Amino acid sequence: MFVSLPSLEPLTDKIEDELEMTTVCHRPEGLEQLEAQTNFTKRELQVLYRGFKNECPSGVVNEETFKQIYAQFFPHGDASMYAHYLFNAFDTAQNGSVKFEDFVMALSILLRGTVHEKLRWTFNLYDINKDGYINKEEMMDIVKAIYDMMGKYTYPVLKEDAPRQHVEMFFQKMDKNKDGVVTLDEFIESCQEDDNIMRSLQLFENVM
Repeated sequence: MFVSLPSLEPLTDKIEDELEMTTVCHRPEGLEQLEAQTNFTKRELQVLYRGFKNECPSGVVNEETFKQIYAQFFPHGDASMYAHYLFNAFDTAQNGSVKFEDFVMALSILLRGTVHEKLRWTFNLYDINKDGYINKEEMMDIVKAIYDMMGKYTYPVLKEDAPRQHVEMFFQKMDKNKDGVVTLDEFIESCQEDDNIMRSLQLFENVM
């Protein structure tokens, strides 16, 4: 079963290169408020904010900067499309920028949320057009972006149609009523039935 959860290492590790500053500066909401809204302590939020400001001095990150961060961690592949989809999932306001609040809310779910919360967030990542369903084209776009990101050194012997085969397997398992789309309920139910997916979810709990 092939469902990839987003890699958070590029967003939490130290980046050496200085990143492009945007002109608008943004200060986050009070840390007390964020502490109430997330699964982080105030001290953890302070550490996260210092790291975020170090990489994004303006207090916001745009898509191009986000792609630059990701590209450095996948030198053998092309991470641009996957970073695009991941950025859209972080950009909950869909305004072309990710603030510290957006970043830390997503991080809270992916690192310390319940299984249901993590699966809901991942569903939203795959639901590219935000219509409440995942169709085969959306799944194909995400899976192909993951293959492109990992590069030929990771998957040297894959055939051209490997991503499509993964998508067909995904739908055969998850599209319970065979209507050509996967709903949130179908997605969550199928993922919870799959030990490989559940193990991949648990990996996030040990990151911080």
